[in-house]
Amino acid sequence: MTDFAAARRNMVDGQVRTADVTDPRILSAMLEIPRENFVPQASAALAYLDLDLPVGESGTRRLLKPMVLAKLIHAADVVSSERVLDVGCATGYSSAILGRLAGSVVALEQDATLARRAEENLLAVGAQNVTVVIETMAAGWPAGGPYDVVVLNGASEVLPKTLLGQLKSGGRLVGVIGRSPTSKAMFYRSVGGEVSGRPIFDATAAPLPGFAEPAVFVF
Repeated sequence: MTDFAAARRNMVDGQVRTADVTDPRILSAMLEIPRENFVPQASAALAYLDLDLPVGESGTRRLLKPMVLAKLIHAADVVSSERVLDVGCATGYSSAILGRLAGSVVALEQDATLARRAEENLLAVGAQNVTVVIETMAAGWPAGGPYDVVVLNGASEVLPKTLLGQLKSGGRLVGVIGRSPTSKAMFYRSVGGEVSGRPIFDATAAPLPGFAEPAVFVF
């Protein structure tokens, strides 16, 4: 039988701390929140490996690698008064982590089955400041905005301009942008309607539905 508490410690010590994630709030949340409960039961033993773990019936939706998720959240520098939009929350693990850091979190998911699982999982860990919303992810959730932080739980092949437009002035968006193997984890800040961005580390992630680069027809 897997010792999940030991596996969580090994994940944090071997994957997260070694990636220069030093925020004690993130480390504490990842030590306490049972990631094994956010993946299919058959995959529970894999929950703490350095993997993008499949969670949906289609096989295309995955939880971000623990290191990638931790570094993205660390870069966003979420504070306790802030409102966060978690795009592609899947089964809710990332939202549970963010809920420990932020004032409130909107967990956005367009797959109704995954959204129901997220609601159940978040209830089980007492994430009372997280609200699950079912809507097209690429459209964001302007009704809950503007946001201090937007987190992408998967890769976008294009700059997510709609989501950037839902940031407050001074707001930040973090996510994996581009196609593997040349994709990068990116940090964007919106100030007075102007957006600036910079790469923060090399990363790959499963593509999010609705964030593909439009096909180009050559005549």
